Amino acid sequence: MNPWARLEYTSVRSLRGPLLVLDRVSGVGWDEFARIRMPDGRLRHGLVLEVDEDLAVVQVLEGTDGMTVTGTGVEFTGSVFRVVVGSGWLGRVCNGRGVPVDGGPPILGSERLPVAGSPINPTRRMPPSEPVHTGVSVVDGLTTLVRGQKLPVFSIPGLPHLELATQIAAQAHTGGEPFCVVFAGMGLSHADAAAARDVLAERAAAGELVLLLNTADEPVIERVVTPRVALTIAENLAFGQGRHVLVVLTDMTSYAEALREVATARHDIPARRGYPGYLYSDLASLYERCGRLRDRPGSVTIVPVLTMPAGDLTHPVPDLTGYITEGQVVLSARAHGSGVYPPVDPLASLSRLMRHGAGPGRTRDDHLDVAAQVLAALARARQIRELSELVGPEALSDIDRRYLALEAGFGEDLLSQRRDECRDMTDTLDRLWRVVARLPRPELTMLPAELMSLHLPENHRKEPRS
Repeated sequence: MNPWARLEYTSVRSLRGPLLVLDRVSGVGWDEFARIRMPDGRLRHGLVLEVDEDLAVVQVLEGTDGMTVTGTGVEFTGSVFRVVVGSGWLGRVCNGRGVPVDGGPPILGSERLPVAGSPINPTRRMPPSEPVHTGVSVVDGLTTLVRGQKLPVFSIPGLPHLELATQIAAQAHTGGEPFCVVFAGMGLSHADAAAARDVLAERAAAGELVLLLNTADEPVIERVVTPRVALTIAENLAFGQGRHVLVVLTDMTSYAEALREVATARHDIPARRGYPGYLYSDLASLYERCGRLRDRPGSVTIVPVLTMPAGDLTHPVPDLTGYITEGQVVLSARAHGSGVYPPVDPLASLSRLMRHGAGPGRTRDDHLDVAAQVLAALARARQIRELSELVGPEALSDIDRRYLALEAGFGEDLLSQRRDECRDMTDTLDRLWRVVARLPRPELTMLPAELMSLHLPENHRKEPRS
């Protein structure tokens, strides 16, 4: 216990953005939680970012607006920032720090855990396996999400990534096993926050949702805390209570920008595009909190959503995220411009763990084969479409036109989906077969004959290859 825990310091040296700098302090540690008393008696809260001899830098979670150097007191609690954990979070709506904003009582529990979390011992990790069904055909069919996986959504400002994130959060399930969702929104507009609450209201009423919403007009420093609070709650629901938990984090670019703002206020040496040099390790400290434990039930699966400025995949946030995570779902401006929802680019998207969560004994025996055939056909169709733009459609063969018809059919039969439509896996896989049925059998080189006999229609044509 910190012997100075009840001592209030009034030696505030300066206020810099979201940071408060104190001098003449003693016995203060990194990440220590602090209570800050303003001159009018109101309380704010902070975390110690840095300690240097008798100097302490505190990040104020509610921001420093309205604070003054004189008259402000800081009390260090002697412990790190902790949140109550337990099932009391389910069905609640809170701000980014976990304070209820739904008019309900405070969230109570018998245990408080540090939001910083701790890394999972690699020897206790189990490989991700078994699918998380999202009800979105293009995800379930071609980039299957697996329990314990981290699968980001890469988007561009203006595309419906929030709609897709809330749809996944509203529809996801694990086939009857205990399941819940922790949804953390960062830097959202009030309209987007209200839309997310509306879409997720049914899941919240069922006691299967924890909703944390940080809006754009709230202190930027709160965004740095939000995903950590969300993951701490999720870890307890998963590994303490045996639930399979899906954590949706949107928008991680807003989180990274908040981190950059704090780093600038601290005078940290900037790296790529002004982001701090520790951005990679910071993102990894969040993403790597998902997984499955060998000796405990439950799992934590993460779907981080991030926007790429100008669609730049080399931007530090998507670039570093790609190194840490296990695939990506990429949204396409071209598909969105055509009125398609969800506007997913299937050839740019990938789930590296799909083979661990799909196929025999998990989804359906034909899943991996038909998904591979659809992707191969779409790749061929894209090449033909680009060739057609050069030589004209008249120069295309009959088989080439079949591939273009398949590409169009993919958009109609599988990709396009209502925002409130939840498709089961059987429906999704049957749609994949309807897509490949647009090609003659000799073109379906990746499908075993027994599967074609079972799933293709009887009247499927058998023209020879052109």
